[in-house]
Amino acid sequence: MRILLVEDERKLASLIKRALKEASYAVDFADNSVDALFLAESNPYDLIILDIMIPGKDGIAICRQLRKEKVDVPILILTARNEMEDKISGLDAGADDYLTKPFFFPELLARVRALLRRRTAEKSTCLNVADLELNQLTRKVRRAGKEIELTPTEYSLLEFLMLNAGQVVTRTMISEHIWNDDFDAYSNVINVFIKNLRKKIDQGHVRELIRSRRGIGYILSDQ
Repeated sequence: MRILLVEDERKLASLIKRALKEASYAVDFADNSVDALFLAESNPYDLIILDIMIPGKDGIAICRQLRKEKVDVPILILTARNEMEDKISGLDAGADDYLTKPFFFPELLARVRALLRRRTAEKSTCLNVADLELNQLTRKVRRAGKEIELTPTEYSLLEFLMLNAGQVVTRTMISEHIWNDDFDAYSNVINVFIKNLRKKIDQGHVRELIRSRRGIGYILSDQ
């Protein structure tokens, strides 16, 4: 899952980024409205965490603009403005949730999970390729009926491959969606995770589902 964090308080932003990354989310960051709008309009985020008081357009205006442009990603407003009128303005502008500062990180993460579950529930919650099944609500993975234990990163990688089943995904696509823009797409890390994932998914089965496309990337397919 990839999240855009829009927050101009650097220290707080650093703490939020760390908490989100420890929960296995990839995080992009913006501290002003220009960068926030550019990133939100250019990337398929799963969630946006948006402060109201940032340089340039405020968070309410950003939220309103994104909804006008039909960007339907869930938006969680995170701000020190706690007046009822501010909350109403934020929700009426198209935000899905509103959390005021100061806050507890467990509550922030719980709200993030709730919004992501709601977004997933709007889609099909089960991904299937051949006899491989991934349930996005329970985060359980089975092949031929047998449950497979995955690390959070392995799960995110498999989910991304299954969402793009039958299509080649490049290393850059993987790095941007599973990690973040600072990750080196050509490091050995992706190879290691793909190798480990293949062992868990394909080992012991006649049909291999995860395959490499030399010089391009990887594909998950039953063809």
